[in-house]
Amino acid sequence: MKMRKKSDLPQKICATCGLPFVWRRKWARDWEQVKYCSDRCRQGGQPKGKQP
Repeated sequence: MKMRKKSDLPQKICATCGLPFVWRRKWARDWEQVKYCSDRCRQGGQPKGKQP
């Protein structure tokens, strides 16, 4: 298997922090359900734009 450039990997926007993140091997089976870039964002709560 050939190596891919990081720029060739699929990207998504994190639902909490709003930053883009790229595909990781550990998400290969459930990439469609991934919404957050990290565990910290997943446990974070409200999106960044809606905090007081």
